[in-house]
Amino acid sequence: MSRQPPDESEWLSNFLDHLRVERQLSAHTLKAYQRDLDQIQVWAQQASLPSWSGLTPRHLRQLLGYAHQQGQSGRSLQRVLSALRSFYRFLAREGWLEQNPVLSVQAPKSAKRLPQTLDVDALEQMLVAPDAEPITLRDFAMMELLYSSGLRVSELVGLDLNDLDLGARALRVTGKGRKVRDLPIGRYACEALKAWLAVRTHWQKLDNPALFISQRGGRLTTRAVEQRLAYWGRRQGMDGRVYPHRLRHSFASHLLESSQDLRAVQELLGHTDISTTQVYTHLDFQHLMSVYEQAHPRARKRSDQEDTE
Repeated sequence: MSRQPPDESEWLSNFLDHLRVERQLSAHTLKAYQRDLDQIQVWAQQASLPSWSGLTPRHLRQLLGYAHQQGQSGRSLQRVLSALRSFYRFLAREGWLEQNPVLSVQAPKSAKRLPQTLDVDALEQMLVAPDAEPITLRDFAMMELLYSSGLRVSELVGLDLNDLDLGARALRVTGKGRKVRDLPIGRYACEALKAWLAVRTHWQKLDNPALFISQRGGRLTTRAVEQRLAYWGRRQGMDGRVYPHRLRHSFASHLLESSQDLRAVQELLGHTDISTTQVYTHLDFQHLMSVYEQAHPRARKRSDQEDTE
């Protein structure tokens, strides 16, 4: 006997259960899916359009056009479409819907933004700890590790003590999709971690396995890490906001600039698709262009030549 399909109002909750249980996506990713799909429902209601089973490609183009007029970027709309594609693929797999209205719909393209990085000199300035207070030692161990190993902030806060092998200068990280990868740890990061571990017991309560904990003894949240890095960015006089992904971007850019090994950088970052890593080749090209313009005698006119013309 075939299973009775749920009411259409339950489709979204069933899809989110599928993402959580079968695909084991993180809570952060689940929230992003729900937010994007909820937004589609809001737009459809405002435009007096049908619900999931009644949406057509024409309806979706109408919704995307409306959202674009309201200031949504092409990148945001591409993310919404990606969520919709996954949702409708799930509905088709379950046999609850035959037509997938998303297949022929494309979001407007937006200019690809290059990730922000800090140059090596700025990082040298940033990573000089002003004191040896426990909170300072913890924060600088986090920053050193983010830059040393190119971690995502979710990977950083998910680390446990037993993920760390300072003797081997190695780290085991659980990344997106529960994929595990082993990463090297730089010498400065090892030293910073040893300093933090020496004072970590002052805050530890009960048997918390987390590598990075708050003053109350609990595992740090991603939001807390973001706030601490923003604080140190301001205090250390950095140009622009400092955030965890900026250190990850700096790690990738500096490593690629020195090694030219795109595949190795892909493995270290935990990217499934190398095209995701290729954005850093654009950063590297920008660096090469800067060097070229400064060094090549015929790259541009010299100021004294310009003055005589």
